Amino acid sequence: MKQKRKPGTGPLRSPELGVSFLAPSPHMELLVSCPRSRLSLWGDLGPLPVDDGVCLSMEGGAAASTPAALPYYVAFSQLLGLTLVAMTGAWLGLYRGGIAWESDLQFNAHPLCMVIGLVFLQGDALLVYRVFRNEAKRTTKVLHGLLHIFALVIALVGLVAVFDYHRKKGYADLYSLHSWCGILVFVLYFVQWLVGFSFFLFPGAPFSLRSRYRPQHIFFGATIFLLSVGTALLGLKEALLFNLGDKYSAFQPEGVLANVLGLLLACFGGAVLYILTRADWKRPSQAEEQALSMDFKTLTEGDSPGSQ
Repeated sequence: MKQKRKPGTGPLRSPELGVSFLAPSPHMELLVSCPRSRLSLWGDLGPLPVDDGVCLSMEGGAAASTPAALPYYVAFSQLLGLTLVAMTGAWLGLYRGGIAWESDLQFNAHPLCMVIGLVFLQGDALLVYRVFRNEAKRTTKVLHGLLHIFALVIALVGLVAVFDYHRKKGYADLYSLHSWCGILVFVLYFVQWLVGFSFFLFPGAPFSLRSRYRPQHIFFGATIFLLSVGTALLGLKEALLFNLGDKYSAFQPEGVLANVLGLLLACFGGAVLYILTRADWKRPSQAEEQALSMDFKTLTEGDSPGSQ
């Protein structure tokens, strides 16, 4: 005589592998079928589709294949970014005298810090979800947040450098378009990080609220990055006009180097944006995020986990 089982405590079966074991959650019943790369999850709430390329392992983890071209584009973006930082340092060292905090060279810390913080590190923080595709979601979030913190701190040092330099020299502050855009970018960046941290890390918002806010978080993240690149280009142009004046049109070596630096800024921004906008390169939904880690509270609220 067959024993009557309780709902939601049925076996987890894989017909292809001939494996059957109890589902880990008493609140849902899963039927797993993974022929090649397609995974179908069934629970008490109905089917939960999982992206192609994701397959549940015997340990309950999910693995996703990396698109063939993605590593090459990421490596190309990093090559552009590192060359950009190195060329910024070379420009300041060869033509602007280098960097020293307690001297007239204090101003030179501003462009270097802004390129490192608000361009290179911010771009890398945006790429975290494309590069680390199979790591635990919380680990990826922490790395994403830490890179943004480093970028904020370095950018703050750059802001202090320029304001302190202007104070010592008696120069006016915040009169140019570059300075207005710079303050706007820094404030937006700080607010974006603060709201993102409180929604997605600590204390964390309810899943339904996070789901509604996530599209705005992604949009403003990309927008602030593009504004950062544009503001850096404005600052570079402003510096060349101040330092070279009429000599800029005579193809001075410093002007040519700075023009190449501007092209690198634009190319790095374009490479990062291209990687971010490829829909097939987004971080795939992990099986454990969608089903195996779903708690009873989430189920009763009618939500279902997803990925960013």
